Amino acid sequence: MIDWSAFLLVAVASLLVTSIVVSAYSFGLRLLAASGRAPLVEPASFTDAITVITPEESKAAAKRQKKAAKKNPLTDGQKRLALWAAYACFAVAGAAVLYGIYLIIPYFHH
Repeated sequence: MIDWSAFLLVAVASLLVTSIVVSAYSFGLRLLAASGRAPLVEPASFTDAITVITPEESKAAAKRQKKAAKKNPLTDGQKRLALWAAYACFAVAGAAVLYGIYLIIPYFHH
């Protein structure tokens, strides 16, 4: 017999927490970019794998990142505040994930 109310509770809770994690992380990335520290991922090189971004494209992306940072209309204080707010958003997303893992782990001992 399926307990449909418990199933519905888990479904709603998982959708809610997923939206919180995704929103906090994406808002954190947006604030990170606003602070002038847009994340730039260097291309990874693997043996026998296709490199998605060429070194020239990576250099061009780094150049665009520096140019965008110079055009940033925020003051230094506002950039610092945006950076700390980004860190807070990442902390919220990470804490939600860790809390979810904490809730799941006790059930593995049975």
